[in-house]
Amino acid sequence: MHFDPDCRACPRLATFLDAVRVKHPDYHARPVPPFGDPAARLLIVGLAPGMHGANRSGRPFTGDYAGILLYETLHKFGYASAPASVAVDDGLVLTGCRITNAVKCLPPANKPEPGEIRACNGFLAAELAGLPAGATLLALGQIAHQAVLRALGLKLRDYPFAHASDHRLPGGLRLVSSYHCSRYNTQTRRLTPEMFEAVFRQIQRKD
Repeated sequence: MHFDPDCRACPRLATFLDAVRVKHPDYHARPVPPFGDPAARLLIVGLAPGMHGANRSGRPFTGDYAGILLYETLHKFGYASAPASVAVDDGLVLTGCRITNAVKCLPPANKPEPGEIRACNGFLAAELAGLPAGATLLALGQIAHQAVLRALGLKLRDYPFAHASDHRLPGGLRLVSSYHCSRYNTQTRRLTPEMFEAVFRQIQRKD
């Protein structure tokens, strides 16, 4: 079940994107593909495209507030060629890292329904199956964390979510999780730059 740029499996999301395209004809407003290194040893899993971010630009975490801290940190740790991701044609390159979302389409109010997360889970499972042995997954938020476990057929209760949780999974993958780098979490300082950088140091220290 590889990425399908024309997927309309979720009626609510497909109808919503149709309406968004009418209102914003210059927006991507379709399923957003993964971005980055095809042979990445680090796969970052977000929740879903943001209305004026990935849904507009066509690249995960690009063009809205949630991407600011993520790309700054990726650059600082050597994964990104620049500290900001502005547009799909800005020349930014990711090395050793790829970014995807648990849900590929923009959900109303940024909240996918459980059935939509499940419907999209096959795409995530295909991405995980293509990772090299010993790869690390960085889940941004609890929904992404749980989507990874479902995609691997693992029980959620066996690998609980917490900020900076670090689980070794059957098959050799490693799942590290963080609070999501959303505007709300960063502005309320639930997630600070220092906390986010500590997660990346944790990933690199044991990688």
